[in-house]
Amino acid sequence: MCGIFAYLNFDVSKERRYILEVLFNGLRRLEYRGYDSAGISIDSSNNSSNPDVAAAAPSPLVFRQAGNIESLVKSVYQEVDAKDINLHESFSVHAGIAHTRWATHGEPAPRNSHPQTSDVENEFLVVHNGVITNYEVLKETLVRHGFTFESDTDTEVIPKLAKFIFDNANEEGDKSVTFSQVVIEVMRHLEGAYALIFKSRHYPNELIACKRGSPLLLGVKELTEQANRGSFNDSKSLSSNGQPKELFLSSDASAVVEHTKKVLVIEDGEVVHLKDGGVSILKFDHPKEKCSGMVTRPASVQRALSVLQMEVEQINKGKYEHYMQKEIHEQPESLTTTMRGRLIRGGSCKAKSVLLGGLKDHLKTIRRSRRIVFIGCGTSYNAALAARPIIEELSGIPVTMEIASDLVDRQGPIYREDTAVFVSQSGETADTLQALEYALENGALCVGITNTVSSAIARKTHCGVHINAGCEIGVASTKAYTSQIVVMAMLALAIGDDTISSQARREAIIDGLYDFPSKVKEVLKLDGEMKDLAKLLMAEQSLLVFGRGYNYATALEGALKVKEVALMHSEGILAGEMKHGPLALVDENLPIVVIATRDACFSKQQSVIQQLHARKGRLIVMCTEGDAASVSVGGSCRVIEVPQVEDCLQPVINVVPLQLLAYHLTVLRGHNVDQPRNLAKSVTTQ
Repeated sequence: MCGIFAYLNFDVSKERRYILEVLFNGLRRLEYRGYDSAGISIDSSNNSSNPDVAAAAPSPLVFRQAGNIESLVKSVYQEVDAKDINLHESFSVHAGIAHTRWATHGEPAPRNSHPQTSDVENEFLVVHNGVITNYEVLKETLVRHGFTFESDTDTEVIPKLAKFIFDNANEEGDKSVTFSQVVIEVMRHLEGAYALIFKSRHYPNELIACKRGSPLLLGVKELTEQANRGSFNDSKSLSSNGQPKELFLSSDASAVVEHTKKVLVIEDGEVVHLKDGGVSILKFDHPKEKCSGMVTRPASVQRALSVLQMEVEQINKGKYEHYMQKEIHEQPESLTTTMRGRLIRGGSCKAKSVLLGGLKDHLKTIRRSRRIVFIGCGTSYNAALAARPIIEELSGIPVTMEIASDLVDRQGPIYREDTAVFVSQSGETADTLQALEYALENGALCVGITNTVSSAIARKTHCGVHINAGCEIGVASTKAYTSQIVVMAMLALAIGDDTISSQARREAIIDGLYDFPSKVKEVLKLDGEMKDLAKLLMAEQSLLVFGRGYNYATALEGALKVKEVALMHSEGILAGEMKHGPLALVDENLPIVVIATRDACFSKQQSVIQQLHARKGRLIVMCTEGDAASVSVGGSCRVIEVPQVEDCLQPVINVVPLQLLAYHLTVLRGHNVDQPRNLAKSVTTQ
């Protein structure tokens, strides 16, 4: 979704050109989140000869553009040249903000891009990620007070509300109203999810960040040899050391890691004020105020910096042309990292097992559960679906599947005796977070499976497992999907670890996991074959994918990848439902992928292939190595042979060729692989 970035330099001289490039590069690092327009704001020069005007801070410069970031860069430099703005002017203190917008309210256009402004003088500027649900009521109120609106966005009410509050305070004689006070009063009126950064000419060289629901973090870069190792609060902030520093605010760690690894993940309700090189934090408890009906004074809080577990190399493409391509080929390494330290070989007297440190104190509770409910969206839902059979088999506990948005819409029953497992790559998915709040209210044990340390889901669940897949930039999830399946297979092993009858089965799976990365490396050798297949399919309009058992999820995920990035209609279908409608689509023109690797459903898939062949179906069959003759009727099918592994791990092997197919189809059809049309990496709005 939208990307937020801000850069504040304190007591270190930086030219305007440098500041612009830092902001532009921050936005480039956030491109993968999905966007359709972008904008920035920096300070202007104060060259006025009027002493009254010169005494006040000048209006900030605002640049907004529909399209990609390079369009924004081009338009900014064109405007800089036209207005003769000095790019070499230095600022010892400067605060700049930037934004990539994913349209929710209003079409992609400069007037709807961020920063949104309070008025023509840009007295208050805001960049926003999220949705303000009560913006129409606020807008009507502000219009009655004389404000005019230029955009179609929900965001525009925020800077205008800030100006309204500021002007009222000054009219009442309160000339000392602080930036924090203005922002907190704004927050009292907002409903919905948001991450916000405020900039104002009335508070030059200051920024305020706050959030509720949407992700936001602060990066701190000390420019002295002795880095500050303490924590900070409202009274003893980093300003006390008086050292030059650079401060960064971002929706995502990927835009900060190249500058610093010292970060603070901002919590819901926190108001983070950057001023004079220092950071002060106030905690605003909006839900508590709504329940009590009383206006409370926000309390200052003390927070410690943490260190990012990320390297700059992880966010670069390296030798690959696209992030998706890189992430597909990284899967042997990402799976190795996912399993590292979690598989225990045992010994002569000790059984093989898995160790999931984040769950060990809750396994007894999970084993006593009435049922296990998996909750997710999109690819994460498919990963949970792939793992459901092995969890049911080893735990003996009923497993149900819920799409997060549907669970919330239905207000489906969640009980205290349930274990609810929330699966999300980013850990910030809005629908999954709302379902998590619902499950917590109903008293269920909540488990998180995410790829992002310190994400909202990781913080709010009772326990969980980090999949350790590494940073995933491409919008279409690949390596996170396969790591999610492996983590959930290990979850099944951990839950069933107390059952003697399944010990042989568990040890066979653990043995398979040890050899698993090499099997994934082997299946990646099909890259050239999948490119050739993509050439045959690139002009097609539709693709069907049939799977069953463990590989029903593979069919869904393979079809999802094709529609996501190649923009081709594709549908994953449960093979057992073939005669209940889908068979009517079969003819000699429609390409159909059938997943028929060796497992308990193999003979049934052979029957499906026979029936499709009888109706002259154009078949592409994925089978286990050596099974080509068993699945290709009279040699009429195109066959994709893959290595055989344990049945519960086979979906990981089987999805890789479909990921490669989707990638090559996208490239051949001329579409953007890493930023598919209308989609975003982290869906932080509903």
